[in-house]
Amino acid sequence: MSEVLLRLTGVSVRHEVYDEAGAVSHGVPRPRDVTAEVRAGEVVLLLGPSGCGKSTLTLTLNGLIPQVVGSRMDGTVTVAGTGTTATTVPALARDVAMVFQDPDAQIVTATVLDEVCFGPENLLLPAGEVLARAEEALRRVGLWERRGDDPEHLSGGGRQRLAIACALALRTPVLVLDEPTANLDPAGVEEVYRTLREIAADRDRAVLLVEHNLDAAIGFVDRVLVLDADGRVAFDGPARATLTGHVDEMVALGVWLPVATLAALRLRAAGITLEPLPLTPGELATALDTVPVLPAPRDRPAVDVAAGTAILVRDLTVHRGGRPVLHSVSLSVAAGEFVAVAGANGAGKTTLAQAIAGVTGARRGTVRVTGQAGFVFQNPEHQFLTNRVEDELAYGLKVLRRPPAEIDARVGDLLDRLGLRELREVHPFLLSGGQKRRLSVGTALVTRPKVLVLDEPTFGQDRERATELLDLLDCLHSDGTTVVVVSHDMHLIAEYATRLIVLADGRVIADGRPADVYADDAVLAAAGLRPPPIAQAARALTHHPGWHGVTRLADLPVLEPTR
Repeated sequence: MSEVLLRLTGVSVRHEVYDEAGAVSHGVPRPRDVTAEVRAGEVVLLLGPSGCGKSTLTLTLNGLIPQVVGSRMDGTVTVAGTGTTATTVPALARDVAMVFQDPDAQIVTATVLDEVCFGPENLLLPAGEVLARAEEALRRVGLWERRGDDPEHLSGGGRQRLAIACALALRTPVLVLDEPTANLDPAGVEEVYRTLREIAADRDRAVLLVEHNLDAAIGFVDRVLVLDADGRVAFDGPARATLTGHVDEMVALGVWLPVATLAALRLRAAGITLEPLPLTPGELATALDTVPVLPAPRDRPAVDVAAGTAILVRDLTVHRGGRPVLHSVSLSVAAGEFVAVAGANGAGKTTLAQAIAGVTGARRGTVRVTGQAGFVFQNPEHQFLTNRVEDELAYGLKVLRRPPAEIDARVGDLLDRLGLRELREVHPFLLSGGQKRRLSVGTALVTRPKVLVLDEPTFGQDRERATELLDLLDCLHSDGTTVVVVSHDMHLIAEYATRLIVLADGRVIADGRPADVYADDAVLAAAGLRPPPIAQAARALTHHPGWHGVTRLADLPVLEPTR
């Protein structure tokens, strides 16, 4: 047996909670009584519903909990034979490197190169080795050519790559990654996992990964550790056996599954059984081709577009850090459309969204929005202003001087719809990543804007909460709200958007129905995009050409009701 590099024994964590008077207490434990081991050579995927304590658990591995983050930890955590409470956080940096869920939380210097050098320098390594490690790490994540840039001038995905490079440069025996691909375009996701596979090939190292994008991760992990909603260990075993052998329990927990598996479950409900359950698009295609006859895909309903214009952009040009981000972008969005904006990291998606919402200055051109616009930032913490969840939701209504009864009613409704009722007194910064995202969406929804712009709205969400959130946006769209979503999630776009705008190098290179854009290989290549997993499987079918145009779960046949 290989060496145990991580050992958790009875680990529970209670975060600090503040009441209205500012008094501090400790909440319910999340995670709760977790006991697990990770051995050298293993890659372990940590799954669980939003709020179960996944990110909190990762912070116990480098001593930030309980040494830095305000919380109470029970149990013990041992890394490479050292107890995390028996030494300092800097000392633990020799054994465990961390990529946080929010890359901005760990960037401290003024240039990309300095940032990657910072960790090895603090390990007192020779200057030559520090530079060699930094160059190797930056080349691995595609940032060597931007080594002199200020990290602030990188896109969200660029900063995510930088955080990964910083962890790689430390060359620790344990690597912990919390949603490492959340802000990356599909091509960037593939690059990161190629790098992680190289690291995993070193059988003296261990990797613990929190990841919702199972389609990218499933071919990389050896073992899956699943927490339930209370933060307890529900399952722990080999990846394939655990995911396929407990699929119904996973669905009940609301955790993410590979899209190929979700497709198989939908088909099973329609009377088409695929065994064994597929985990990848290739496996789904192979399984479908063994079915002699497949029903025709479902017809797509026509999209009604209102006559009025909700958003008008003309010749929009934006520079940041001396670099052009958008070049003379022009587009119009009809009232009531559900528009997705996609493209590679640095293509200008967030800048366009911020310009539409009115939060970006230093621009040339025209942006007109009919009615009030609500905006959800890529990083939820960038928009929090108060010390309590309940107060955060009420803030915008108070600024608009709404009556107290109306404020209480709207806030109460959103607390329930977003699953935040029990957390209403918690400080927003102490929420999990998924909970912060739901709160940030709620702060935009509470004023009931005519136009809603969201930057990566499903980041950090478990499957159940992501579906609830997207269904909520779909309902708002059906009621006439104009929705604009920036996303790298090709599956999300295929399922919900009625229109897809693709940016590359600050210019619009495609604008049309998602299915049509996904069929254009030249556009996908130019923008660093990939077809959604369902489309990948459908295109690979040999015996069912009538399915080649399928791009989303909603296209799959359903069981017709008996008459």
